[in-house]
Amino acid sequence: MGKKGRVFVRGLTSETYGLGEFRQAQLAAERVRDDSVVVDDAKVAHSGDSDESRTWWRVGPGDEDFLTQTLQVHFVELPPHSSNHGHGHQNEAAFYILEGAGYEIHDDIRYDWKAGDLAFVHTDSVHRHFNPYDEKAVALVMKAKCTWMFLGLIQQGRSGPIERPQEFGEREDWSRIWTPGVLERKKVVTPEDTVWETTQLGRVRVLNSPDRTDLRQFSVDVFELDIPEGSRSGKHWKMADEILYVLDGEGYSLHWEVQEEIAEKYYARVAKEPTRHEIKKGDTLYVPQNTIAQHFAADGTPLRLLSAQNRLFKHLGYDNVHYVEDAPEYTAQQSGKVPA
Repeated sequence: MGKKGRVFVRGLTSETYGLGEFRQAQLAAERVRDDSVVVDDAKVAHSGDSDESRTWWRVGPGDEDFLTQTLQVHFVELPPHSSNHGHGHQNEAAFYILEGAGYEIHDDIRYDWKAGDLAFVHTDSVHRHFNPYDEKAVALVMKAKCTWMFLGLIQQGRSGPIERPQEFGEREDWSRIWTPGVLERKKVVTPEDTVWETTQLGRVRVLNSPDRTDLRQFSVDVFELDIPEGSRSGKHWKMADEILYVLDGEGYSLHWEVQEEIAEKYYARVAKEPTRHEIKKGDTLYVPQNTIAQHFAADGTPLRLLSAQNRLFKHLGYDNVHYVEDAPEYTAQQSGKVPA
Protein backbone atom coordinates (compact mmCIF):
# COMPACT_ATOMS: atom_id res chain seq x y z
CA MET A 1 0.00 0.00 0.00
CA GLY A 2 1.28 3.47 -0.77
CA LYS A 3 2.24 5.89 2.02
CA LYS A 4 -0.68 8.21 1.24
CA GLY A 5 -3.28 5.66 0.13
CA ARG A 6 -3.87 2.82 -2.28
CA VAL A 7 -1.71 2.59 -5.40
CA PHE A 8 -3.79 1.51 -8.40
CA VAL A 9 -1.18 1.99 -11.14
CA ARG A 10 2.57 2.24 -10.71
CA GLY A 11 4.56 4.81 -12.70
CA LEU A 12 7.49 3.84 -14.94
CA THR A 13 10.18 6.49 -15.45
CA SER A 14 13.81 6.57 -16.45
CA GLU A 15 16.48 9.20 -17.13
CA THR A 16 17.81 7.10 -20.02
CA TYR A 17 16.28 5.37 -23.03
CA GLY A 18 16.96 1.94 -21.56
CA LEU A 19 15.15 0.44 -18.56
CA GLY A 20 17.79 -2.10 -17.57
CA GLU A 21 18.21 -0.74 -14.04
CA PHE A 22 14.46 -0.87 -13.46
CA ARG A 23 14.29 -4.52 -14.56
CA GLN A 24 17.26 -5.47 -12.41
CA ALA A 25 15.62 -3.89 -9.38
CA GLN A 26 12.49 -5.95 -9.99
CA LEU A 27 14.51 -9.13 -10.50
CA ALA A 28 16.29 -8.53 -7.19
CA ALA A 29 13.02 -8.43 -5.19
CA GLU A 30 12.06 -11.45 -3.09
CA ARG A 31 9.79 -13.67 -5.19
CA VAL A 32 8.30 -15.89 -2.48
CA ARG A 33 5.78 -14.47 -0.01
CA ASP A 34 3.98 -16.19 2.85
CA ASP A 35 1.28 -15.24 5.35
CA SER A 36 3.64 -12.79 7.07
CA VAL A 37 3.46 -10.51 4.00
CA VAL A 38 0.45 -8.17 3.96
CA VAL A 39 1.04 -5.34 1.50
CA ASP A 40 -2.43 -3.81 2.00
CA ASP A 41 -4.82 -4.55 4.88
CA ALA A 42 -7.81 -2.92 3.12
CA LYS A 43 -8.19 -0.24 5.76
CA VAL A 44 -7.70 2.56 3.24
CA ALA A 45 -10.26 3.22 0.49
CA HIS A 46 -11.54 -0.33 0.04
CA SER A 47 -15.29 -0.66 -0.45
CA GLY A 48 -15.78 -4.40 -0.08
CA ASP A 49 -15.24 -5.27 3.58
CA SER A 50 -18.00 -5.38 6.15
CA ASP A 51 -17.51 -5.44 9.93
CA GLU A 52 -17.22 -9.24 9.71
CA SER A 53 -15.36 -9.98 6.47
CA ARG A 54 -11.61 -9.56 6.04
CA THR A 55 -9.54 -8.70 2.96
CA TRP A 56 -5.76 -8.51 2.66
CA TRP A 57 -3.35 -8.21 -0.26
CA ARG A 58 -0.33 -10.40 -0.99
CA VAL A 59 0.80 -8.86 -4.31
CA GLY A 60 -0.15 -5.49 -5.78
CA PRO A 61 1.24 -2.34 -7.45
CA GLY A 62 1.72 -0.59 -4.10
CA ASP A 63 4.29 -3.16 -2.97
CA GLU A 64 7.72 -2.37 -1.69
CA ASP A 65 9.68 -4.14 -3.09
CA PHE A 66 7.68 -3.75 -6.29
CA LEU A 67 7.10 -6.98 -8.24
CA THR A 68 4.38 -6.52 -10.84
CA GLN A 69 1.16 -4.82 -11.81
CA THR A 70 0.03 -7.28 -14.48
CA LEU A 71 -1.65 -9.23 -11.66
CA GLN A 72 -2.91 -8.55 -8.17
CA VAL A 73 -3.48 -11.22 -5.53
CA HIS A 74 -5.49 -10.88 -2.34
CA PHE A 75 -7.52 -13.00 0.06
CA VAL A 76 -11.11 -12.70 1.22
CA GLU A 77 -12.23 -14.41 4.43
CA LEU A 78 -15.89 -14.77 5.40
CA PRO A 79 -16.62 -16.09 8.91
CA PRO A 80 -19.64 -18.41 9.32
CA HIS A 81 -22.99 -16.75 8.61
CA SER A 82 -21.52 -13.51 7.28
CA SER A 83 -21.12 -11.44 4.12
CA ASN A 84 -19.12 -8.50 2.86
CA HIS A 85 -20.44 -5.22 1.47
CA GLY A 86 -21.79 -5.16 -2.04
CA HIS A 87 -19.80 -3.03 -4.44
CA GLY A 88 -19.04 -2.71 -8.13
CA HIS A 89 -15.99 -2.23 -10.33
CA GLN A 90 -15.24 -2.42 -14.01
CA ASN A 91 -12.40 -4.93 -13.74
CA GLU A 92 -12.95 -8.68 -13.65
CA ALA A 93 -11.78 -10.92 -10.81
CA ALA A 94 -11.26 -14.67 -10.44
CA PHE A 95 -11.89 -16.26 -7.01
CA TYR A 96 -10.35 -19.66 -6.27
CA ILE A 97 -12.14 -21.08 -3.23
CA LEU A 98 -9.54 -22.38 -0.78
CA GLU A 99 -11.89 -23.27 2.09
CA GLY A 100 -15.59 -23.54 2.78
CA ALA A 101 -18.60 -22.79 0.64
CA GLY A 102 -20.95 -19.92 -0.06
CA TYR A 103 -22.50 -17.94 -2.84
CA GLU A 104 -22.28 -14.69 -4.80
CA ILE A 105 -24.94 -12.20 -5.76
CA HIS A 106 -23.90 -10.63 -9.07
CA ASP A 107 -26.26 -8.12 -10.68
CA ASP A 108 -29.04 -9.59 -8.51
CA ILE A 109 -28.33 -13.22 -9.63
CA ARG A 110 -27.07 -15.95 -7.27
CA TYR A 111 -24.02 -18.15 -8.01
CA ASP A 112 -23.05 -20.90 -5.53
CA TRP A 113 -19.46 -22.05 -4.95
CA LYS A 114 -17.43 -24.47 -2.83
CA ALA A 115 -13.78 -25.35 -2.16
CA GLY A 116 -11.91 -26.13 -5.39
CA ASP A 117 -14.19 -23.97 -7.57
CA LEU A 118 -13.13 -20.91 -9.55
CA ALA A 119 -15.77 -18.15 -9.52
CA PHE A 120 -15.72 -15.08 -11.75
CA VAL A 121 -16.76 -11.52 -11.06
CA HIS A 122 -17.55 -10.25 -14.53
CA THR A 123 -16.81 -6.84 -16.05
CA ASP A 124 -19.01 -4.03 -14.65
CA SER A 125 -20.49 -6.30 -11.95
CA VAL A 126 -22.25 -5.26 -8.76
CA HIS A 127 -21.37 -8.15 -6.47
CA ARG A 128 -21.42 -9.37 -2.89
CA HIS A 129 -20.05 -12.53 -1.24
CA PHE A 130 -22.03 -14.59 1.29
CA ASN A 131 -21.19 -17.47 3.66
CA PRO A 132 -24.42 -18.89 5.17
CA TYR A 133 -22.71 -22.01 6.58
CA ASP A 134 -21.07 -23.04 9.87
CA GLU A 135 -17.47 -23.10 8.55
CA LYS A 136 -15.44 -20.08 7.46
CA ALA A 137 -14.85 -19.51 3.74
CA VAL A 138 -11.56 -18.29 2.27
CA ALA A 139 -10.94 -17.28 -1.34
CA LEU A 140 -7.77 -16.40 -3.24
CA VAL A 141 -8.58 -13.52 -5.60
CA MET A 142 -6.58 -13.02 -8.80
CA LYS A 143 -7.20 -10.05 -11.06
CA ALA A 144 -5.60 -7.88 -13.71
CA LYS A 145 -7.06 -4.68 -12.28
CA CYS A 146 -4.16 -2.50 -13.38
CA THR A 147 -4.97 -3.34 -17.01
CA TRP A 148 -8.35 -1.68 -16.57
CA MET A 149 -6.75 1.26 -14.75
CA PHE A 150 -4.23 1.81 -17.56
CA LEU A 151 -7.18 1.92 -19.99
CA GLY A 152 -9.07 4.47 -17.90
CA LEU A 153 -11.81 2.03 -16.79
CA ILE A 154 -12.01 3.41 -13.26
CA GLN A 155 -15.73 3.74 -12.54
CA GLN A 156 -16.24 1.81 -9.30
CA GLY A 157 -17.60 2.00 -5.75
CA ARG A 158 -20.52 0.98 -3.54
CA SER A 159 -24.15 1.14 -4.62
CA GLY A 160 -25.68 4.57 -4.19
CA PRO A 161 -27.06 7.63 -6.00
CA ILE A 162 -25.07 9.22 -8.78
CA GLU A 163 -23.39 12.58 -8.48
CA ARG A 164 -25.02 15.55 -10.24
CA PRO A 165 -28.24 13.65 -11.08
CA GLN A 166 -29.85 16.79 -12.50
CA GLU A 167 -27.31 16.72 -15.35
CA PHE A 168 -28.18 13.18 -16.51
CA GLY A 169 -31.13 11.37 -18.04
CA GLU A 170 -32.95 8.17 -17.02
CA ARG A 171 -31.23 4.79 -16.55
CA GLU A 172 -30.01 2.92 -19.66
CA ASP A 173 -28.95 -0.71 -20.03
CA TRP A 174 -25.14 -0.76 -19.46
CA SER A 175 -24.83 -4.26 -20.99
CA ARG A 176 -25.50 -2.89 -24.49
CA ILE A 177 -21.75 -2.36 -24.89
CA TRP A 178 -20.66 -5.81 -23.63
CA THR A 179 -19.32 -8.54 -25.91
CA PRO A 180 -22.32 -10.33 -27.48
CA GLY A 181 -23.28 -13.58 -25.78
CA VAL A 182 -21.55 -13.01 -22.43
CA LEU A 183 -24.76 -13.35 -20.45
CA GLU A 184 -24.93 -17.02 -21.44
CA ARG A 185 -21.38 -17.82 -20.30
CA LYS A 186 -20.58 -19.75 -17.09
CA LYS A 187 -19.54 -17.85 -13.96
CA VAL A 188 -18.35 -20.79 -11.79
CA VAL A 189 -15.90 -23.52 -12.86
CA THR A 190 -16.00 -26.71 -10.76
CA PRO A 191 -13.56 -29.65 -10.73
CA GLU A 192 -16.26 -31.61 -12.57
CA ASP A 193 -16.08 -29.09 -15.44
CA THR A 194 -12.39 -29.76 -16.10
CA VAL A 195 -10.03 -32.64 -16.86
CA TRP A 196 -6.46 -33.42 -15.86
CA GLU A 197 -4.07 -33.73 -18.83
CA THR A 198 -0.43 -34.75 -19.06
CA THR A 199 1.33 -31.95 -20.96
CA GLN A 200 4.89 -30.83 -21.61
CA LEU A 201 4.60 -28.76 -18.45
CA GLY A 202 3.29 -31.72 -16.44
CA ARG A 203 -0.09 -32.84 -15.12
CA VAL A 204 -2.34 -29.83 -15.67
CA ARG A 205 -5.99 -28.93 -15.06
CA VAL A 206 -7.00 -25.81 -17.01
CA LEU A 207 -9.64 -23.71 -15.26
CA ASN A 208 -9.64 -20.73 -17.62
CA SER A 209 -7.93 -20.01 -20.94
CA PRO A 210 -8.75 -18.45 -24.32
CA ASP A 211 -9.94 -21.91 -25.44
CA ARG A 212 -12.71 -21.86 -22.79
CA THR A 213 -15.11 -19.69 -24.76
CA ASP A 214 -17.96 -20.87 -22.50
CA LEU A 215 -16.58 -18.93 -19.51
CA ARG A 216 -17.20 -15.28 -18.65
CA GLN A 217 -13.63 -14.24 -17.93
CA PHE A 218 -11.30 -12.50 -20.39
CA SER A 219 -8.28 -11.26 -18.45
CA VAL A 220 -6.77 -13.90 -16.14
CA ASP A 221 -5.82 -17.42 -17.25
CA VAL A 222 -5.73 -20.01 -14.47
CA PHE A 223 -4.57 -23.62 -14.23
CA GLU A 224 -3.49 -26.15 -11.61
CA LEU A 225 -0.19 -28.03 -11.90
CA ASP A 226 0.32 -31.28 -9.99
CA ILE A 227 3.94 -32.45 -9.68
CA PRO A 228 4.52 -35.95 -8.18
CA GLU A 229 6.85 -36.25 -5.21
CA GLY A 230 10.49 -35.98 -6.21
CA SER A 231 9.56 -34.99 -9.78
CA ARG A 232 9.66 -31.71 -11.70
CA SER A 233 7.72 -29.67 -14.20
CA GLY A 234 8.83 -29.00 -17.73
CA LYS A 235 11.53 -26.37 -18.08
CA HIS A 236 9.76 -23.60 -19.97
CA TRP A 237 10.34 -20.12 -21.38
CA LYS A 238 7.58 -17.55 -21.81
CA MET A 239 7.25 -13.79 -21.90
CA ALA A 240 4.30 -13.41 -19.50
CA ASP A 241 5.02 -13.08 -15.81
CA GLU A 242 3.11 -15.37 -13.47
CA ILE A 243 2.00 -15.76 -9.87
CA LEU A 244 1.73 -19.30 -8.48
CA TYR A 245 0.02 -20.14 -5.21
CA VAL A 246 1.14 -23.32 -3.44
CA LEU A 247 -2.05 -25.28 -2.78
CA ASP A 248 -0.23 -28.23 -1.22
CA GLY A 249 3.21 -29.70 -0.65
CA GLU A 250 6.61 -28.10 -0.83
CA GLY A 251 9.62 -27.88 -3.10
CA TYR A 252 11.54 -25.23 -4.99
CA SER A 253 11.58 -23.31 -8.28
CA LEU A 254 14.58 -22.53 -10.50
CA HIS A 255 14.56 -19.33 -12.58
CA TRP A 256 16.97 -18.48 -15.38
CA GLU A 257 17.15 -14.79 -16.28
CA VAL A 258 16.88 -14.02 -20.00
CA GLN A 259 18.85 -11.01 -21.17
CA GLU A 260 18.22 -9.27 -24.48
CA GLU A 261 21.07 -8.81 -26.93
CA ILE A 262 20.08 -6.12 -29.40
CA ALA A 263 22.09 -6.57 -32.60
CA GLU A 264 20.57 -6.67 -36.11
CA LYS A 265 17.59 -8.21 -34.29
CA TYR A 266 16.68 -9.35 -30.77
CA TYR A 267 18.61 -12.34 -29.44
CA ALA A 268 18.06 -14.12 -26.13
CA ARG A 269 20.96 -14.76 -23.78
CA VAL A 270 20.10 -17.17 -20.95
CA ALA A 271 21.83 -17.01 -17.58
CA LYS A 272 24.20 -19.94 -17.03
CA GLU A 273 23.06 -20.36 -13.43
CA PRO A 274 19.49 -20.08 -12.10
CA THR A 275 18.22 -18.53 -8.90
CA ARG A 276 16.54 -20.95 -6.48
CA HIS A 277 13.33 -20.21 -4.59
CA GLU A 278 12.05 -22.49 -1.81
CA ILE A 279 8.25 -22.83 -1.61
CA LYS A 280 5.72 -24.47 0.70
CA LYS A 281 1.94 -24.67 1.15
CA GLY A 282 0.35 -21.21 1.42
CA ASP A 283 3.20 -19.35 -0.33
CA THR A 284 2.92 -17.28 -3.48
CA LEU A 285 5.74 -17.54 -6.01
CA TYR A 286 6.38 -14.82 -8.56
CA VAL A 287 7.99 -15.64 -11.92
CA PRO A 288 9.10 -12.43 -13.71
CA GLN A 289 8.52 -11.57 -17.36
CA ASN A 290 10.83 -13.24 -19.90
CA THR A 291 12.11 -15.96 -17.56
CA ILE A 292 12.87 -19.66 -17.98
CA ALA A 293 11.39 -21.55 -15.03
CA GLN A 294 11.16 -25.09 -13.69
CA HIS A 295 9.40 -26.27 -10.52
CA PHE A 296 10.47 -29.22 -8.34
CA ALA A 297 8.51 -31.23 -5.75
CA ALA A 298 10.38 -32.25 -2.62
CA ASP A 299 10.97 -35.92 -1.88
CA GLY A 300 8.06 -37.43 -0.01
CA THR A 301 5.43 -34.86 -0.99
CA PRO A 302 3.69 -33.92 -4.25
CA LEU A 303 3.56 -30.23 -5.14
CA ARG A 304 0.29 -28.69 -6.30
CA LEU A 305 0.42 -25.18 -7.74
CA LEU A 306 -2.27 -22.74 -8.90
CA SER A 307 -1.06 -20.50 -11.73
CA ALA A 308 -2.45 -17.09 -12.71
CA GLN A 309 -1.32 -15.09 -15.76
CA ASN A 310 -2.59 -11.94 -17.45
CA ARG A 311 -4.10 -12.94 -20.80
CA LEU A 312 -3.14 -9.62 -22.39
CA PHE A 313 0.29 -11.06 -23.23
CA LYS A 314 -1.39 -13.53 -25.60
CA HIS A 315 -2.98 -10.63 -27.49
CA LEU A 316 0.39 -8.88 -27.81
CA GLY A 317 2.01 -11.69 -29.78
CA TYR A 318 3.42 -13.71 -26.87
CA ASP A 319 1.04 -16.67 -26.88
CA ASN A 320 3.71 -19.38 -27.17
CA VAL A 321 5.61 -21.31 -24.49
CA HIS A 322 8.94 -22.84 -25.49
CA TYR A 323 9.88 -26.06 -23.67
CA VAL A 324 13.59 -26.48 -23.07
CA GLU A 325 12.83 -29.77 -21.28
CA ASP A 326 9.58 -31.70 -20.99
CA ALA A 327 8.13 -32.99 -17.73
CA PRO A 328 9.25 -36.61 -17.07
CA GLU A 329 5.64 -37.82 -17.02
CA TYR A 330 5.02 -36.37 -20.50
CA THR A 331 8.22 -37.90 -21.87
CA ALA A 332 7.22 -41.29 -20.45
CA GLN A 333 3.73 -41.01 -21.93
CA GLN A 334 5.10 -40.14 -25.36
CA SER A 335 7.48 -43.10 -25.26
CA GLY A 336 4.83 -45.46 -23.90
CA LYS A 337 6.79 -46.05 -20.70
CA VAL A 338 5.65 -45.59 -17.11
CA PRO A 339 7.85 -43.04 -15.25
CA ALA A 340 9.89 -44.24 -12.31
